[in-house]
Amino acid sequence: MADSFDLLKQFKYLRVVDVCDAMDGIGYFNVGLMSPEIRPLWAGMKFWGVAFTLRCVPANRPMWRLNTTEEIVNAHGIWFKEVGHLRYEEQIRPGHVIVTDTGGAGEVGFWGSANSLSMVARGAVGIVTDGYCRDTAEVVLQKTPICARARGRTIIPGRIHLVEVQTPIGCGGVQVRPGDIVGCDDDGVIVVPIEVAAEVAIHARAILLADMRARRKLYERLGMTPDATVDYETVEAYYQQFK
Repeated sequence: MADSFDLLKQFKYLRVVDVCDAMDGIGYFNVGLMSPEIRPLWAGMKFWGVAFTLRCVPANRPMWRLNTTEEIVNAHGIWFKEVGHLRYEEQIRPGHVIVTDTGGAGEVGFWGSANSLSMVARGAVGIVTDGYCRDTAEVVLQKTPICARARGRTIIPGRIHLVEVQTPIGCGGVQVRPGDIVGCDDDGVIVVPIEVAAEVAIHARAILLADMRARRKLYERLGMTPDATVDYETVEAYYQQFK
């Protein structure tokens, strides 16, 4: 795990497409590239982090009728007290990306504006789920980094149950293990197996720098004002520390 967190520095400027191309180059065709249905909830989102995995299954019982407004407000607490709830929050450390396998559960907002923000407060740099996210207007306003398959409205009780943490899971058609490197930008989500992450980072930064140089020449030819996406000098200087 320590090696995974150290490697994050080498992914700082990389795009998902750079990493995808690098993985193709070493023979990892379509390995780690999540389904395009799993998308950032807001434009401009970007993160690289270390996978922390959650495995969920559909609940095998419905939520029972609640009798008072107080009980309805506290529905989650009542549900968790009855069916149990794995606590994992204290295991989250700065640099984690929480990847959630919802086990094919139907519409349920396992992630919402409050619990996702609490993970950010613990140091998580992103959340990825093959299920739903709710409270999405607030998530976008907060710039909470969540990638989800769909937007939902309903809550957890009677719909989904967390059964395991920090175990290999499937999410978006790919295998994700604790310690793998997970990245996101406007093009989607990719998972880099930790065994090849260091090699992938080397190739990916060469791909990025070549693209930045080529685009800088086109900017100059077209009279366009340079921006950060063609500032290859800054990126090249940053990566000198890893040579």
